[in-house]
Amino acid sequence: MKKIFFLLFLAGVALYSCQSKEVPTSGNPVFEGWYADPEGIIYGDTYWIYPTYSDNYEKQTFFDCFSSKDLITWTKHPSIIDTNEVKWAKQAMWAPSVIKKDDKYYFFFSANDVHEGETGGIGVAVSDRPEGPYKDLLGKPLINEIINGAQPIDQFVFKDADNYYLYYGGWGHCNIVKLNSDFTGLLPFDDGEIFKEITPQNYVEGPFVFKKNGKYYFMWSEGGWTGPDYSVAYSISDSPFGPFERVGKILQQDSTAATGAGHHSVMHIPDTDDYYIVYHRRPLNDTKANHRVTCIEKMTFDKNGFINPVKITFEGVKPRRVKS
Repeated sequence: MKKIFFLLFLAGVALYSCQSKEVPTSGNPVFEGWYADPEGIIYGDTYWIYPTYSDNYEKQTFFDCFSSKDLITWTKHPSIIDTNEVKWAKQAMWAPSVIKKDDKYYFFFSANDVHEGETGGIGVAVSDRPEGPYKDLLGKPLINEIINGAQPIDQFVFKDADNYYLYYGGWGHCNIVKLNSDFTGLLPFDDGEIFKEITPQNYVEGPFVFKKNGKYYFMWSEGGWTGPDYSVAYSISDSPFGPFERVGKILQQDSTAATGAGHHSVMHIPDTDDYYIVYHRRPLNDTKANHRVTCIEKMTFDKNGFINPVKITFEGVKPRRVKS
């Protein structure tokens, strides 16, 4: 009998030891608060997320950002830019996209939910630090007009070789433009056009592009942003201009976890096969339009280079540091 109790004791110790050594995960959402449209990027050895503050339009007058060394512990950097700095913006500041160039950090955003004849659209700001504060670069929108039916929102800045492109557009249309060297204006393409429409099938908004093994992966959000069917689909092309033929959805709602999973970005750790998708979703049984939270999952590929469907979880991702 004593031997049995002793063996049970050893088993309990072993179980406790294993449990105590379990690797922590980020959990989803990865930080508190209503945040949507997250742009994730790696600067040096640090992960950064720049989201929309998800509230009524009249309260969307500033941006916060978050940083982490390991994907687990996140530090909030509040109010990195707001309407006090961006004089032409009144409300509805949305969907940041960020990039580093020549030791400066650039922050693209949209504001005012602009319609034809109104002031608003896509702006750009600059800072010496990733956490800001950011200063309005132009004092006016970079893109204000409705071109090819695309509302000037949801911009994504993408570097390809020595060129910088901006993909953008709501209302079911997507354009690509070429930025000049200091991001103060647009350059014509070789054919003289400035705005090229590249809208794929089922596109709604939220474009994102990354390059892998010489291929251009163009991603976007489908469905209605306030509804459960919001989701992410993608295409693959040999050119940053397309054509972009829809492959299929890779991120969508799960009745056991959340609804409205969409408007994403992708972080890739350089010189590795590690990709992370950063996205927002709506908690189960919560139908309020602006109740959205930021989450992270691992993103993988099959042997042919297609993106595997992403399972949305409450666990999130395991810790991962980046070598600077």
